[in-house]
Amino acid sequence: MTHLQKIHHLQKFLNQTHHSYYNDFTADIHLYFNDDFTEANPQFAFLHELNSPEAIEQKIAFLLSQFVLKFDAEQETENDFIHYYIGS
Repeated sequence: MTHLQKIHHLQKFLNQTHHSYYNDFTADIHLYFNDDFTEANPQFAFLHELNSPEAIEQKIAFLLSQFVLKFDAEQETENDFIHYYIGS
């Protein structure tokens, strides 16, 4: 997969309805990326280490599960939390 294909797959995955608490946090992830799903956005550097659509989905599913289990709005911001799990 090219880097742009990975970005587009990530965007598509985030836009899916997941029928769970995940939906509550996908908007936060969009905001983290500034709704800029282009190769120029350096926040997608983490995708270089992921080599398949499944790996991308697993990484984001893990992030979303951590939101559900561990996010504490009184202790951190959504952006800090996301950066901790996927930031480069």
